[in-house]
Amino acid sequence: MTSQPAADLSRRDADVIVVGAGPGGAAAAYHLAHAGLDVLVLERSTFPREKVCGDGLTPRAVKSLIGMGIDTTAPGWARNEGLRIIGGGVRLELPWPQLATYPDYGLVRTRLDFDEILARTAQKAGARLQELTEVTGAVLDDAGRIVGVKARRVPEDVDGRPSRERHVGEETTYRARLVIAADGGSSRLALSMGLAKREDRPMGVAVRRYYTSPRTNDTYLESWLELWQGDTLLPGYGWIFPVGDGTSNVGLGLLNTSASFRATNYKQLLEAWLGGMPPEWGFTEDHALGSVKGGALPMGFNRTPHYTRGLMLVGDAGGVINPFNGEGIAYAMETGELAAEVAVQALARGSVGTPGTDRALQQYPTRLKAQYGGYYTLGRVFVHAIGNPHVMRIATKHGLPRPLLMKFTLKLLANLTDPRGGDAMDKVINAMSRIAPAA
Repeated sequence: MTSQPAADLSRRDADVIVVGAGPGGAAAAYHLAHAGLDVLVLERSTFPREKVCGDGLTPRAVKSLIGMGIDTTAPGWARNEGLRIIGGGVRLELPWPQLATYPDYGLVRTRLDFDEILARTAQKAGARLQELTEVTGAVLDDAGRIVGVKARRVPEDVDGRPSRERHVGEETTYRARLVIAADGGSSRLALSMGLAKREDRPMGVAVRRYYTSPRTNDTYLESWLELWQGDTLLPGYGWIFPVGDGTSNVGLGLLNTSASFRATNYKQLLEAWLGGMPPEWGFTEDHALGSVKGGALPMGFNRTPHYTRGLMLVGDAGGVINPFNGEGIAYAMETGELAAEVAVQALARGSVGTPGTDRALQQYPTRLKAQYGGYYTLGRVFVHAIGNPHVMRIATKHGLPRPLLMKFTLKLLANLTDPRGGDAMDKVINAMSRIAPAA
């Protein structure tokens, strides 16, 4: 973190700098550029790039894609009609709910394609994307507000991919009126501003692998609710998501509310779970594509505040993954859009740091709490409850055989309700979210 001389403050490279071109950064950049602002996106990697993810998109994410003008009927999008839940000797198919707010279908697309589609869509809207540029820290003015970032060019290997070699060359300063951190759960930029992760929030770990499989064209996402480590039922689930290109994305996720969290070998757990699958499904070593890869899932607002001193946090940088189901893409895109909406209104008032502009920017964390706060509080209660193996066992044994209860559970876990009107289930879930404190 460096201080910026006052004489340099008059020169800007953009109205807004977005650090990171994942779903949250791309969505923010698209909506900012669409509103007419000059947006510079700095991305460490280069496209196409691989990311560890289940690749499954619920109707929440589909709505955000449509809002960016992306044609989800084009080739390459594997459409699904609901969630199949397996556990406790029960196999239950639950179609996505019929709602006014969200479409009634989900999608699957690998992050290798998905992230680039979003980033290029932001470019078409007018955002300037600079790949192979790693942001190393914030540049602050004398009042401690961020006025830009320091970055280095990432060296390329012979294939044009980011090299593992040490960076070469001097740092470059990029200046803007406002900065958005969308650089993932580790968020070096947020850390440079003193925004550390909150230890009182849940964290998950997910691992996945691709397999050539005849299940590639399944019309349902599939969730297995029983992951066993010896005699212990773990808090988490396994998934089988059809990619539609001859492969399936198969993986599992666990929560840190279990005593087994740190002692679990996730690769071995995945192998043991898949060992019980029918061999004709193809989830065996000779049908595997690539290695098992994993990553952390920062949940339930695990980094706050989401706006401070000229910096907004979106997506994983702000820990906005849904603690109920581990979904992150939809919330990254939604927070990116919300951050852009607030930023457009705020920057129209003048310079960041003036009372009117800062008052407008503070609407971002206020609206995030209003939209997700109570629901995420419920999610934190949920993940701590299922961290107890006895609670998890009772839930799978007695909940799964009841289709009406599971329909309610799908709406709750996927956060799919109509905020106004809706059926009785919607009203109950919305009331629970309103009553729960938005901590």
